[in-house]
Amino acid sequence: MKPINSISYPIFFENSLGELNKFISESNYTKVFILVDTNTEIHCLPAVQDVLIDTDYDLIEVTPGEENKTIDFCIGIWRMLLDFGAERNSLLINLGGGVITDMGGFAASTFKRGIDFVQVPTTLLSQVDASVGGKTGIDMENVKNIIGTFTQPKAVFINTGFLKTLDEREIRSGFAEVIKHGLIYDRSLFDTVKQAGPSGLTDQIIHRSIEIKNEVVIEDPFEKGLRKILNFGHTIGHAVESYSLSHDKLPLLHGEAIAIGFICEAYLSFKKNGLSEADLAETVAAIKAVYPTYNLKNKTYPALLEIMKNDKKNNAGQISFSLLSEIGKCGFDMFCGGNEIFESLDYYREL
Repeated sequence: MKPINSISYPIFFENSLGELNKFISESNYTKVFILVDTNTEIHCLPAVQDVLIDTDYDLIEVTPGEENKTIDFCIGIWRMLLDFGAERNSLLINLGGGVITDMGGFAASTFKRGIDFVQVPTTLLSQVDASVGGKTGIDMENVKNIIGTFTQPKAVFINTGFLKTLDEREIRSGFAEVIKHGLIYDRSLFDTVKQAGPSGLTDQIIHRSIEIKNEVVIEDPFEKGLRKILNFGHTIGHAVESYSLSHDKLPLLHGEAIAIGFICEAYLSFKKNGLSEADLAETVAAIKAVYPTYNLKNKTYPALLEIMKNDKKNNAGQISFSLLSEIGKCGFDMFCGGNEIFESLDYYREL
């Protein structure tokens, strides 16, 4: 599969780690750093080391998990960059999932007012979503990605071989973003992934999913318009994810929470944006076929609403949504009140 050209950088697929080595050897960075977590250091770093045999680098390691995507861990990354003598002409290689690519991008984009970084995403979620598009970010007080920048990487290197290191639950989590790209932009992709399921994931599906994300980002890099459709399912989904992270013994993964958001926001699409009852039913059936039901309690509704009120997409105090008009088409800048949101949560609970 050919590389995809994004705003100012390439996204490599075939022999991507070889392309990473070529990228570094053809650049003039004074220092190179690799950011990993304790999982990717064990399972993914050896493959990178095999190709970077002529590159000197320093390793920065953080603890995995969304709960660690905070300013405190960023300070740790900045401190290590300082201790290792990072200069402005340094490169940070973010080797990991969405937490690493989000936080590593943010740390790089702010250190000494910005050093270069590249993304080497190792999870399905980070390959089809977090690593592409130039959004960086960290969480604060249970609000997802509330602190961040729009900063493009110098390149993205997709190695689907890394997905073999993931368990079924992680694959299923990332699969939610693949489903989303079909729902908001490409009916044929939705039909394909609905039939394939997570176990039938192919390199071609991943490539098409990234193409869609990239096409939307190129048209609207700073999320002033069309790019907002990528938030379908995320207004409610992020709130559920944040609540679960701070209240559940085994918190929901991102894709599991976003799947709940898909169902609730598909219902809002039916009520507010002309989504047909048939498309609603088809969307719900596709989600329920992949994701287990979450025990959502109505006593949590006020807390979820409070989290949504802090969503960065809101405008003039109104909670903003991107809603489907049909499978494959999505609108944005639509606003729903608390009672409508509660009704959508009820719809999920009553399925």
